[in-house]
Amino acid sequence: MVVDLLAWVLADGAGRTVDPDSTALLWPGGSCTYQELNGRVDERARALAGEGLEPGSIRPIVASNDVAGVITLLAVWRCGATAAPLNPGLARREFTAATRALSVGAATAGQLILWTSGTVGAARGVELSFDNLRASAMAVGGRLDLGPDDVWLASLSTAHVGGVALVTRALMMGSAVLAAGPFDVGVASKVLGTPVTHASFVPTQLLRMLDHRPSRPPTSFRCALIGGAHAPPDLVARALDAGWPISLTYGMTEMASQVATATPRQVRAKPGTVGSPLDGVELRTDERGQLLVRGATRAVGYVGSDEAMADADGWYRTGDLGYIDEAGDVWVTGRRIDRIVSGGVTVDAIEVEGVLRAHPSVVDACVVGVQDAEWGEVVGAVVVPVEGAFDLDALDVALRESLSAAKRPRLWWVASELPLNANGKVERARVRSLLEDGRALQN
Repeated sequence: MVVDLLAWVLADGAGRTVDPDSTALLWPGGSCTYQELNGRVDERARALAGEGLEPGSIRPIVASNDVAGVITLLAVWRCGATAAPLNPGLARREFTAATRALSVGAATAGQLILWTSGTVGAARGVELSFDNLRASAMAVGGRLDLGPDDVWLASLSTAHVGGVALVTRALMMGSAVLAAGPFDVGVASKVLGTPVTHASFVPTQLLRMLDHRPSRPPTSFRCALIGGAHAPPDLVARALDAGWPISLTYGMTEMASQVATATPRQVRAKPGTVGSPLDGVELRTDERGQLLVRGATRAVGYVGSDEAMADADGWYRTGDLGYIDEAGDVWVTGRRIDRIVSGGVTVDAIEVEGVLRAHPSVVDACVVGVQDAEWGEVVGAVVVPVEGAFDLDALDVALRESLSAAKRPRLWWVASELPLNANGKVERARVRSLLEDGRALQN
């Protein structure tokens, strides 16, 4: 069932009294109270209904973390429809695939559908319920001691679970959201502590913030929540040395954002851990060291697919490797080799390989993630071309029709064949070594 989130908050559905005259939304040069936001959402909902939006339907929207984007998201829910934010950076093929998949019918229990690469196969929609979002918000609120005095910078796109969770969590806590549009390091640095108290950054954004503002933010800025990709130890050390209050978190779309979170105090005392699992979330490892999770935040399922998201006991296999120490804190040590996270965007290597092989100039390809100081990882590809002339620049241009920027290879190696092991399987470790070689071609 789709819930009118803002009406639920104002009706004390969150178990706390929200002052309707307190600030709910800010933007450069203006702000509005919860009551005023309610009126703006009403107006937008009437317009959407006039355009034919019906209860029980799915509404794809181009994601934006500005004021209009937040209001539209809330208005879709007020209409009783399921919101499906799509990344404006999707390539044409990806956008067409997403809208086609979302047109199959109404979601069964979804408040939200987020388009993600997942861990295996082509991109698909993850269906999240209102209960998923509420369970996540309450658990994170308890872990980070959040409340109505907080002001969150809308620093992540609502096409990603971290961006939506930021908005829904803030409203459920009675906090305010500063929606200034696409991330800009200058704007973000300026508003930290004046009035922003909290922000969510992927590691790439944190790196840019430290380059722009290496000193500690004002003491009124309480927490930079870092997730969406592995935070390199040297980046964490640099942030701590500069006095930044950072909180490391580990999560995924299928679990409505955060699974485990370390508070700023825990990060400083025990750098590298992502903390213990949130309340209501269970985490364990299998015999191969893969992290498995279950709990109230686990998504309803995949849209238009009969694929089971979890096993019979409710465990979702994350594809990530790690362990839990004696204190109950989680350490993420690696990922399945066919999964890449670049600048907080999950990239499925199998999907990129399929697009490369479909090109008439390519016989075979192998795609891996290569460590990068700015992006965490970038996509690298070793390609086996057809005999004769081979134009790498032309191939790169062609990929723009099918793959968004984060998915397109930035490092290339052209080979006569892919490196194989004794069993005839591609040795991805050797592929990565080729791409890490200083002679790899760059785009």
